[in-house]
Amino acid sequence: MTEDTKIDFVYLSEQDMIKAGVTDMPACVDAMEEMFGLLYHGDYRMAGPNNDSHGAAISFPETSPFPDMPKPTADRRFMAMPAYLGGQFRTAGMKWYGSNIANREKGLPRSILMFCLNDADTGAPLAFMSANLLSAYRTGAIPGVGARHLARKDSRTVGILGPGVMAKTTLSAFMATCPMIDTVKIKGRGQQSLDSFLGWLSGTFPQITNVEIVDSIEAVVRDSDLVTFCNSGAVGDPSTYPKVRREWVKPGAFLAMPALCDIDEGMKRLDIRKVVDNTGLYDAWYHELPKPAHVYVPILGVKFMDMIAEGAMNRDQLEDIGKIIAGDAPGRQHDDEIIIMSVGGMPVEDVAWGTVVYRNAIEQGIGVKLNLWDVPVLR
Repeated sequence: MTEDTKIDFVYLSEQDMIKAGVTDMPACVDAMEEMFGLLYHGDYRMAGPNNDSHGAAISFPETSPFPDMPKPTADRRFMAMPAYLGGQFRTAGMKWYGSNIANREKGLPRSILMFCLNDADTGAPLAFMSANLLSAYRTGAIPGVGARHLARKDSRTVGILGPGVMAKTTLSAFMATCPMIDTVKIKGRGQQSLDSFLGWLSGTFPQITNVEIVDSIEAVVRDSDLVTFCNSGAVGDPSTYPKVRREWVKPGAFLAMPALCDIDEGMKRLDIRKVVDNTGLYDAWYHELPKPAHVYVPILGVKFMDMIAEGAMNRDQLEDIGKIIAGDAPGRQHDDEIIIMSVGGMPVEDVAWGTVVYRNAIEQGIGVKLNLWDVPVLR
């Protein structure tokens, strides 16, 4: 029997990714929901000792004897995020990126991302793809999954802090799962980002007839059925993170937080349901980070872990969205229930959506085929 050792893979540029459906938010929400079911049943692996790590990052010191070493500007890091996902996906992959907030001065995104998708049996590459849109859409889809199960079905008003890329994809996911939305309140820091968001909004969702630019976090939250913080900012001092105060929150609101966030004492109370995208992710972060961990990772679920360690919250108060999706825990139980969800971001999400987009590309003949080898020189 002759061995077939030839390995080809496909390269997908950003435009190829668009042609293959990376911006199809309803389909992305469905893929993320399926991914959460696999997480809940354990058919996945990520890095770290508990197989739930966000990834591994290279950061840079404040002072270095090497003059050419990158300086530790805001969001300056390189990061690898590997994962395997089972079910109908049954692929492995890794997102790799460099990040530097100073990129914006050059007209570049803060983070520049690539994703490698691999055959889970042989390890051979299947695709090497542009991943900025892949990452943005899978991140935005998670609040949409949460809204599908936890938001009021008659939700109409969305409050958004930070009018950037994440705000666009999160709102797209809310629109895919809460079709009665007709009002958006938005707070931003710069006119350019606000103008970009407003232009995108009018062209993408003309059914949103009420748009209000607000000037405070309170105005973002108050009277909103859906709330999301999509802002960027300095990490290290939780007192500077944007805070949700209980007195602002409308009965029945669903809050999905994929960015910097803190909560006041009222939001810590037992009657506020606290949901995370994957409890194991926050266990991994908490194992890896100095304490208090919210100083270093400003995601709300890390705050919950600090609260558990301090005795301010019981672990059984922390709910997992996968368990809710599986039907082993309740979704929304009454119209006045307030639910806040932490969105941390996981490489299994990239694997799930990357696999769907890759299969679309192969089916439609999109991308550039590249050859790794016909016969490996060393084996």
